[in-house]
Amino acid sequence: MKVAILGFSSLDQSESLPVYRYFQKKGAEITAYFWGEPDLPADVIPKRIEVGASIKGLDEYGLVVRGPAVHPRQITTTTPVTSLTNIFVEHSPTKNIIGVTGTKGKGTTCTLIAKVLEASGQKVWLGGNIGRPLLDDLDHIQLSDWVVLEMSAGQLIDFSQNIHLAVCLMVVPEHLDWHTDMSEYLAAKSNLFKHQTSSDTAIYFAGNENSSKIANASPGRKIPYYQKPGAYVREDGMVVIGEDEIMPKDGVKLLGNHNLQNICAAVTTVWQVQQNPEAIRQVLSSFSGLEHRLEFVREHDGVKYYDDSFGTTPETAIVALQAFSQPKVVILGGSDKGVAFDGLAGAVVKNNVRHAVLIGSTATKIKELLQARDFNNFSEGFNSMSSIVAAARQAAQPGDVVLLSTGCASFGLFKNYKDRGNQFKTVVRALA
Repeated sequence: MKVAILGFSSLDQSESLPVYRYFQKKGAEITAYFWGEPDLPADVIPKRIEVGASIKGLDEYGLVVRGPAVHPRQITTTTPVTSLTNIFVEHSPTKNIIGVTGTKGKGTTCTLIAKVLEASGQKVWLGGNIGRPLLDDLDHIQLSDWVVLEMSAGQLIDFSQNIHLAVCLMVVPEHLDWHTDMSEYLAAKSNLFKHQTSSDTAIYFAGNENSSKIANASPGRKIPYYQKPGAYVREDGMVVIGEDEIMPKDGVKLLGNHNLQNICAAVTTVWQVQQNPEAIRQVLSSFSGLEHRLEFVREHDGVKYYDDSFGTTPETAIVALQAFSQPKVVILGGSDKGVAFDGLAGAVVKNNVRHAVLIGSTATKIKELLQARDFNNFSEGFNSMSSIVAAARQAAQPGDVVLLSTGCASFGLFKNYKDRGNQFKTVVRALA
């Protein structure tokens, strides 16, 4: 069999290498299509390598495997096209699969679900868009195991498999530089739900119209969260589901109201598998979050520094601002993904921001929106993390929070959000 892998990448957590190994075991003749210069591990030797932005000659293959960065509109062929996500779900030994999508919060929600199931005695595999793909683990996954998949729109745009338990978190405009428009973005996420059956379950965020619309693509049972009958936060601050009081929100380790939404999503989901309030309490009282998600770095000269580099949309920056009542110095800006910053500018004015450090190609856009709202406490023109942190430190006062939550992608100044967050932490930890 001749197989073409499109958008091949040799990065540690890319989907290309597991796909290569999967078809190599099957004796396939593999061609790797690279966008840039090939940089392959010594043990990865495709039959052929194609380099360049255009994709040609695909009709000669028996199967084409699309990488998540490759848009289907870039592919013209009569050959069947699939993806790692489709292959994994189709061939997974267990059908106990939970799929989680949404714009932000997927990683935190998936991790909470996995930790609670593990605390309840289940064997759990966590993967998809978080951690690493699980295709290499097909031979080790057992029939009774549970799989929790974080699923991006890029993975779902041509998804065609059935997942019994599907979750949709808050959905707002994102990746509009890749998707044709917002309708396509919503349609991609809907693929997680429209292939369900009447015996499946769709869980969605009751407070988000897009989430409700996406879940309605499912013919299965629909359960909202953040309101009954799913998990919600009662007026007295108690996290509740059904007749069970889980714990007061003040006892939860995660910061921010947005994480209460993620918690309610996770609790509603695991409740469909195993109703174990004690396991939920154990996880919620100890799990403080993932790296680069409102991650506390250190306190220096009475100022607390937080890394929220994973927040790459205006909406995530807004919820990060709302997570702290203290005066804030916020680092905003980056590369442009074609989204609006009006709401973010308004949140800066309303959420006790002392100063904004503006960076990247979107700095001018954000500055103009802040000035239109008579907010002029900003600085700009920085081209290194050391200068960015120095500006934030100079503006901060004892008792303040310095918050790296840019509301933008990182490209330009940094390789990716991880590089941006790691550079921030390195510089902050070196402050003397």
